This record gives sequence, structure tokens and C-alpha cells, in this order.
Amino acid sequence: MSSLLRKKEVSLEAEAVHLVEQSNRALQLWRLTAAARGRSTVSAASGGLGGWYEWLAQSAPVQGAQDGLVALQAATGLPWWAAIVGGAALLRTAVTLPLAAHQGRLLAKLENLQPEIKKLAERLRYEVSVRGKQLHWSEKVARFHFKKNLRRIITELYIRDNCHPFKATLLVWVQIPMWVCVSVALRNCSVGAIGSEVQEQFSSGGALWFTDLTAPDSTWILPVSLGLVNLLIVEIFASQKKEVSRFQKLATNFFRVVSVVMIPVAATVPSSMALYWLSSSFMGLSHNLLLRSPTFRRLCCIPRTKSDSDTPYKDIVSALTTKYSFKK
Repeated sequence: MSSLLRKKEVSLEAEAVHLVEQSNRALQLWRLTAAARGRSTVSAASGGLGGWYEWLAQSAPVQGAQDGLVALQAATGLPWWAAIVGGAALLRTAVTLPLAAHQGRLLAKLENLQPEIKKLAERLRYEVSVRGKQLHWSEKVARFHFKKNLRRIITELYIRDNCHPFKATLLVWVQIPMWVCVSVALRNCSVGAIGSEVQEQFSSGGALWFTDLTAPDSTWILPVSLGLVNLLIVEIFASQKKEVSRFQKLATNFFRVVSVVMIPVAATVPSSMALYWLSSSFMGLSHNLLLRSPTFRRLCCIPRTKSDSDTPYKDIVSALTTKYSFKK
């Protein structure tokens, strides 16, 4: 009987310890998130970067990103480096991948509209020419009426197929602010702007050669890897364009420069930010390749276009090999 009572006491004691641990963990999470919402400490820790940065660091989206990061790490129990990588993958997959698929549908519709637009433009040019001869229009007036009516026809086609080009920019308007907010949130965590407890966790929450997430990566492995991944994304995008306009060439070169410039920038920020940037870019590259898959495109209801390939990955390798081959 006494043995049974002792077992029961041990069981109750173990359950009590478990409940206390859960309570302590919940209390710790509450303290961290409460600290993340603190405004006064951000100003002191921002290092005098200016009013605009203080405003950004204290903004609601950044505070929300901080709360989300702390909650994710506390809920999963992962080390901070893994929580950052997992958070980047989660945001990219849950937010930007659906938007990228939506963008793919719009761009496919726009591409499929081009033959119809070309045909209607030829008919309109003939009608304007006939009308111009009847009314004795000058070449300048005829060109004005042609452009005016062509814009109207194209707008009607966009409305008919629900594929206005501006809608394809939604991904950019979501992705860039999200990237900035998470980056600033990670910096706040790294410099102790939301409390010394989180900063201490960051200082020992890294892995491999970047054990201290509050310090820059002195080996430059993360920054250089970031630059290479970003350049690969740019080159893969450029390889699919057979006929490139002057604007597209300028845009491609601009993003090449940005990819290179980001290397020294990533070498001066805390490793937590560089790790997030690399993880986000790697997920972007993965999703870019995934959206080339004919099977995945059908799954996302992306219409097939004339430029679609049944062997997209083979074509990418071939294009990059041809472009950067030194063989004569």
C-alpha cells in the first residue's frame, strides 16, 4: 500500500514539475514579446542612426516581426540560427510563393494576348489609314488616333482577361517591405533593442563558423554565398529572354550590380541578418526553379504559353553553359 502511495506521489510530483516548466516557458515567452513591444529601448540601442531608422525600428510591422520570431523560436525550441532559416522558409513558402504563382498566371495570360493584340493593331492601322485619307489627316494626327485607340483596345483586353500588368507587381510590393521588416527586427534582436536576454541568446545561437549571430561574419562565407545565389537568380531570369529590350538589359545589369554590392553590405551587418538574407534568397531561387516545372505550373493553373519548355532545367543549364563557356 505504501509502495503504491509512493508511486502516486512520484507521478504527481513529475506532473507538477512538467506544469511548472510549461508555466516558466510561457512566462519567458510573455516577457520576451513584451520586451519586443517596448519602444524606449529601441531608441537607445539604435546607435544614432537617425530619426527615420528609429521610426522604422519602432513601427508596428517590425514589432510584429519581432514578436513572430520570438514566438517561433519559443514554440519550436530550435536554436536561433535554425529558427531564422525556418522563418525565412516559412515566409517565402506561405506568402511569396502563392504570389509568385499568381504573377506567373498573369504573365502567361499577357504573353498569350500578344498575337491577338498584334492582329488587332494591324486592323486598326488599316482603319486609321483609310479614315485619315477620308478626313485628310496628317501623319502626326493619324499616329495620335492610332495610339489612342490601341491603348483603349489593349485596356479592354486586360479587363476581359483580368490580367492588367500592374497586378503582376503585387509580389514586389509585398516581398520588399516584408524583407525590410524582418531584417530590421533581426537587427533589433542582435543589438539588444528588445532586451538583453534575447541578445544573449543570439550571441550563442549560431552554428558552424558563425556561432555569434550578433557579430558580422568575419569569414565572408555568408556574404559571398548571398551574392552568388542572387547572381544565379538574375542569370536564370535573363537566360529565358531570347529577345531582350534595352530596358530589360538595363534592369538585368542593375540587379547584377545590386547582387555584388550586397556582398560587402552583408559583411558589415550581424550574422543573423546575413543568414536571413541568404536563406530568403535560396528559397527564392528554389521557388523560381519550381515555377519552371510544367507539372507545378499545371498545378497552379498557369496557362501554357508558346515560350514554355517541356525541359526547362535542361534549357537553363544549356543557356548558362553557352553564355559563360570559354570554348571557341
